[in-house]
Amino acid sequence: MHELDVVVSGLVFHDLVLGLPTPPRPGTEVWTTDSHESPGGIANFAVALARLGLRTGMAAAFGADDLGDRVWSGLSAEGIDLELSRKLPGWQTPLTVALAYDNDRALVTRGTTPPLSADDLITTAPSARAVAAHIGPWPNEWLAKAKAAGSLVFADVGWDPTEQWDPAVLEQLEHCDVFLPNADEAMAYTRTDSPEQAMRRLADQVPLVVVSNGAEGAMAIDAGSGEQVAVPAYPVPAADTTGAGDVFAAGFIAATLWGLPLGQRVRFAALTAAISVTRLGGADAAPRWADLAAWQDANPDHQLEALISAHSGR
Repeated sequence: MHELDVVVSGLVFHDLVLGLPTPPRPGTEVWTTDSHESPGGIANFAVALARLGLRTGMAAAFGADDLGDRVWSGLSAEGIDLELSRKLPGWQTPLTVALAYDNDRALVTRGTTPPLSADDLITTAPSARAVAAHIGPWPNEWLAKAKAAGSLVFADVGWDPTEQWDPAVLEQLEHCDVFLPNADEAMAYTRTDSPEQAMRRLADQVPLVVVSNGAEGAMAIDAGSGEQVAVPAYPVPAADTTGAGDVFAAGFIAATLWGLPLGQRVRFAALTAAISVTRLGGADAAPRWADLAAWQDANPDHQLEALISAHSGR
């Protein structure tokens, strides 16, 4: 594999997003005219990073089926390197139906655990400036190899369908430089009552913690320097929040590799996530530089003006 900016690993899904006028109720039927199909899961990370201009690779299992072929083709079209990914006969690509309503979404997923783990797919440290993974109750020993090889290690977590939120998952932070949970995940794993408490608790385990909190904005703490920042959310009409946390994390990773100060990194991440929720889809809603430039034209943000102008070719 040639040198990349970022290699990401996790579960990949085919997402079907339905924009609903009202939530469904038992015994009723809801009609909608808004729908979108898109790669999902760790693909949200990969597409968002690639659209920001980072050379991105992905290690994931795909079913050797129609959905897997469609997701694979979509990611290849985005310029994502899939050398570390595999198509697996006899295993179905996970399918997620996202029901978007009331500025949020509910998810229903059909899927099973893939036969190959990230450690099976990534047997040697990838040649990349940074790596990113969804951690959970599965092994991620490759993160230690990547860190030893000099890559910056970013981690996120997803929804725990058991709702047990086993704190042992956080032991994987030993190999991580940056942890990017959302507020609900952070509080659940740390057994705390506020995002601020959770962030400080997590700072005992990882050098940099960034907690996204939807319409409440985001906050970060650098455990080494003690620097803390809080950034308000950008006010936007939310059509679908599917994948917004992944797009936020991708924006933060990109801004980190560009060497921006912590406050600007969180602000840029918040902006990328805000733009993504204005349309249906996770990966497909990730903004391109043209989208960021259009936002800047309509809503001048002096803290990000130079960054957006430089990368959008203005």
